[in-house]
Amino acid sequence: MDIQVTGVLGLPLIQQGDDLPAMICDRVTFEDGDILVIASSVYSKARGFTRDLAAITPGADAVRIAAKTKEDPRFVQAVLDSSTDILLEYPFILSELPSGHIGVRAGVDHSNVEDGRIIILPPDPMGAAAEVRSAVRRIAGKDVRVIITDTCGRSFRRGQTGIAIGWAGMTAIDDYRGDTDLFGHVLEITEEAVVDEIAAFANFIMGESHQGVPAVVFRNCRAWKGHDMVYFTPEQDVIRTALKSKKD
Repeated sequence: MDIQVTGVLGLPLIQQGDDLPAMICDRVTFEDGDILVIASSVYSKARGFTRDLAAITPGADAVRIAAKTKEDPRFVQAVLDSSTDILLEYPFILSELPSGHIGVRAGVDHSNVEDGRIIILPPDPMGAAAEVRSAVRRIAGKDVRVIITDTCGRSFRRGQTGIAIGWAGMTAIDDYRGDTDLFGHVLEITEEAVVDEIAAFANFIMGESHQGVPAVVFRNCRAWKGHDMVYFTPEQDVIRTALKSKKD
């Protein structure tokens, strides 16, 4: 495959109410099958998924946890508000979101946003990806695939990488189970998290500080078949079980 990867340049700082898909379509000539990758932060800013710290009153749990993490209790309260379960409180908050995504501080972020404000992840990232896909079809008349990303750390390794928290027009997993390798051996457990691989490379193009490239287009990526069960169930997730048992 000869895959082309292009950052969407020239986008201004996104504000609430901006028509992000239209702004991207103004700068990209899409083709059917393209994959559009968008940072969740700009989608959230356009849709108003931000909060003013001054308007947040921290509760007792937020004050208690903030004393350990040395963070603003109002910020911690925003993390708790976005979470359905807290897996770890210290040295950082690790929590589960309604979407099933598990991330540090529930993905709540105070970078690339005005002082005194924070960005929260889209509450329905799968719906966000579907919405953008539909908008591009309406505006550009093209059938594209869409991934919404977040930046996360990784167990056992330093450094952050992009992962997919929402996707549309493709499955998350390319399921090789039942296929054969080069020597004819039947594959029994191989499931490739393609949306995360694409999200990670997109994050490399986007950058992590002042680069200002919140969207990336992939062209000539093959199609694949699989499923969307990217998250382990609580019963399958041995890391969650270990963290919960430690917490309890």
